[in-house]
Amino acid sequence: EVDRDGYHPVGYFSKEKESKEQYNLACIVSLPPYQRKGYGKFIISLSYEVTKRRGEIGSPEKPLSDLGKLSYRSYWSFVLLDYFDALSDAELGELTLDKLAYALGVKPEDVLSTLQHLKMIYQLKGQLAIKVNRDEVRAQLEPYRQRRFSAAFCKPELLSL
Repeated sequence: EVDRDGYHPVGYFSKEKESKEQYNLACIVSLPPYQRKGYGKFIISLSYEVTKRRGEIGSPEKPLSDLGKLSYRSYWSFVLLDYFDALSDAELGELTLDKLAYALGVKPEDVLSTLQHLKMIYQLKGQLAIKVNRDEVRAQLEPYRQRRFSAAFCKPELLSL
């Protein structure tokens, strides 16, 4: 953040350069005076943008704090719902867990837990299936859009990797 006194650090994050567990973020901290201003969302979105650009999938280092769980669940829910909203009906019919994981840069187990949280997983002939209802997606997206949830996300077009 910048003010008349200059630039001030607002937080910190760390990432392992090479992670066998596919961690795309090891530690994230927003300093107390700068919390609830979107810096955590920015760092989370940045970590996934870098992951996607590398053609990889990733996950935060576990275990997550209670606030970390809330922050990631909120991020994953939004990006899944937003992705579904942008797909055609034909594309929705072709969804798989792996396709979702690579499109979003999110590990399949995180996608699956979020789909379960969103009540979009059901059993079909002994297999798990994804059920996407456009009206439900839009209804769940509306509160995120009203809060301008993604306004704090990194801007992919400004990244050069």
